[in-house]
Amino acid sequence: MYKTPCSRLSGLIGVGVKQKLVQHVPLRKQAARSLIQLHKRDPSSWLTYQHLNFLKRQYVAKNSSELHQRAAPKPSPALTAVDERDDGVERRAQRIPTIDPVVTDTVPQAEDVPGKAQPGGSTSEPNADDAAAQKDSASPDETPHVHEETDEARDARLDRQWKLLKVDVAELPDIYAKLAKINLTALVVTSAAAGYAMAPVPFDPLTFFVASLGTCLASCAANSINQYFEVPFDSNMNRTKNRPLVRGQISPLHAVSFALACGIPGIALLTAAVNPLTGFLGALNIFLYTCCYTPLKRHSITNTWVGAVVGAIPPVMGWTAATGCLEPGALLMGGFLYSWQFPHFNALSWNLREDYSRGGYRMMSVTHPGMCKRVALRHSLGLIGLSTLAPVLDVTTWTFPVVSLPINLYISYLAFRFHRQGDRGSARKLFFCSLWHLPMLLLLALTCKKPRGEQEAPPTAAAALALQS
Repeated sequence: MYKTPCSRLSGLIGVGVKQKLVQHVPLRKQAARSLIQLHKRDPSSWLTYQHLNFLKRQYVAKNSSELHQRAAPKPSPALTAVDERDDGVERRAQRIPTIDPVVTDTVPQAEDVPGKAQPGGSTSEPNADDAAAQKDSASPDETPHVHEETDEARDARLDRQWKLLKVDVAELPDIYAKLAKINLTALVVTSAAAGYAMAPVPFDPLTFFVASLGTCLASCAANSINQYFEVPFDSNMNRTKNRPLVRGQISPLHAVSFALACGIPGIALLTAAVNPLTGFLGALNIFLYTCCYTPLKRHSITNTWVGAVVGAIPPVMGWTAATGCLEPGALLMGGFLYSWQFPHFNALSWNLREDYSRGGYRMMSVTHPGMCKRVALRHSLGLIGLSTLAPVLDVTTWTFPVVSLPINLYISYLAFRFHRQGDRGSARKLFFCSLWHLPMLLLLALTCKKPRGEQEAPPTAAAALALQS
């Protein structure tokens, strides 16, 4: 079957076409050049074969080198959701009354006598339908019956359309864990603890616990707000379609309340119990993650760099929680997390390109695949330079660059393979290597930490006697 082409008319067809042209072109300029200019200026208003009623729904079939034209049957209109009626609500149809015949003979005939047998062997007793019809026709001025939906029927119809949200209290811990992205929050707390442990001050368990708790609450708040904003986009991705807000396990108001219940006490705890600088960094991290990184994911690939800054702040918070000031060692710990995130996330997003594309997220792996591989290799090599910079800043001893060189070279080798091959296998290997590389790197840095800032021991009795003498 070949559909007839919508070729355009080359002349004037009837008075209707002439009137259409008169609206645009004066009567004195009906030349062919004017018609061509009219068509070029406003081709949408030009008359085509689609406007002719007798050519609608026409198909051309080729058979034995001859063209036969036939009209396709008009399809029955599809029943839309608006036209559908509720089967659970009974509706009453109005009965049309019958017209009584005009009786001209006053003498009752055999068929008019009730109870008398008819020729067909049946009596003339009126049945129930005829009685109802006569009752309906007795009052011609009565308004026709209009169905009014009862409250019970309306509630039943709404119950089928809307699902009542019921939250099971036993499921709330699992829902809160998913809402807070418990695995990501654990990584944030671990990096903050590493920053606290690397600070050149004596270890204070109470301050460490309060700082870790405040960082955990701030991370839970940021992740919850992030999921609140990304519900319509997460529903299009296989990786995120089972999140609580997407599945409707809790309401958006519940999620925002949980975020506020975590964020406000967390920032207050960091500000009052630790120090104002750490509280400011926690609030800044929530702002960057929810108001900068989250909307940038759908507009620009710079979201990856902003997200790397968000991931680099927790170890800085741990350092400032211990020392109360921002030092070069804190920036070095943040640099480790900043550079590590590029091979980690770029390798992860490479195998999720289809998901990110369906969700509408502009990631390097989707829009700039070559840059995605180059940046992962560049920052993998940058980890070697940062490890060398650690003893220069008096954070670790010179043993740390040596013992960390094998794992840094290995992740750089996998990043180089990912850069050269760019397949799913190389990306998967680089991602799984990044999972154990960061804990190992932080553990080696803690092992090679330069001893500094120990409190002076109280003088002994012999030393006191020596001083007195």
